[in-house]
Amino acid sequence: MATIIENDHFRRLRLKYPLIVAPMAGGPSSPELVAAASSAAALGSAGAAYSSSVQIEEFAAKVRQRTDRPFAINLFVPHPVPRIQSDMIERAMAATAKYRAELRLPPAQLSEPYEEDFDAQFEAVLRVGPAVFSFVFGLLSADHMRAARKAGMLLIGTATTPEEAKLLEESGVDAITLQGFEAGGHRGIFDPDGADSGLGMRDLLALTVPRVRVPLIAAGGIMTAEDIREALAAGAEAVQMGTAFLATTEAGTSAPYRAKLLGPARTTRTTRAFSGRLARGIENRFMREMDAEANAVMPFPAQNKFTRDIRVASSAAGSADFLSLWAGTGRGDLWQGPASGLIQQLFPE
Repeated sequence: MATIIENDHFRRLRLKYPLIVAPMAGGPSSPELVAAASSAAALGSAGAAYSSSVQIEEFAAKVRQRTDRPFAINLFVPHPVPRIQSDMIERAMAATAKYRAELRLPPAQLSEPYEEDFDAQFEAVLRVGPAVFSFVFGLLSADHMRAARKAGMLLIGTATTPEEAKLLEESGVDAITLQGFEAGGHRGIFDPDGADSGLGMRDLLALTVPRVRVPLIAAGGIMTAEDIREALAAGAEAVQMGTAFLATTEAGTSAPYRAKLLGPARTTRTTRAFSGRLARGIENRFMREMDAEANAVMPFPAQNKFTRDIRVASSAAGSADFLSLWAGTGRGDLWQGPASGLIQQLFPE
């Protein structure tokens, strides 16, 4: 059975297991989790989309203090910044005023820039020099591809359809993460305003395997050793898992987030409420109420910046009502011990 560790491009990563622990920006991808995954001979991934260039370098230094194994850094491919009209902001402010009052926050403020400078982030990645650079939301520019190649990094893009996967292959990536509809967190759809194909991981694999030659990494709803075996048998050369690692000892998952993950049931769906881009998470009050006021949700990344103070205050108050509780559709109890223990369970000798 083929795995990513047998592929020439990835042999130098010295992976024992065909597993990437997903980049989970916003807290869960702690330096401790990235280092623990890589130390266990999988590939740890830093979700750095919301980090400044300084924070990226500091994060990488902390990982390297803990392991000399290869790891990945992940960023969001930038898109043209949408023009946010004043009436959009007014609707968003009106819709969220009650939450800010409840959390004792001052009135909302919104100004550009809405996201970190991608070029500054990318330059920090080049300085850090991880073994792998992965990205979502589209294609990396030719200039960025050349710079990453010159720095010796392997490149992994993310696709939600066979068509996106083909475009990534033609752009020259080394591997492609196929993100099924089951996956938690942001959907990797190229078009920020586009509809979701709704393709599950297995269907996505079946449609893509005959069309591309680069290694494919299956993502979405993978929770068990059996899930991994099925994905590899279907043509994936590795799997990427996020939700399964959210409750591990090393994950930077906040206390209220953990409590929801470990509750009796995890009912998830996709929403634009938190960031303006489709993302899958556990249903909560903010998601339900804001989804009913879709015209008050601004485009990504403006909405993401606009709701950040609400999410931070919710976490500080120990409440999951207003948190983006990103999680996939996978069922079952989550492992609460060290990440290395989970990896051993997933790949029994």
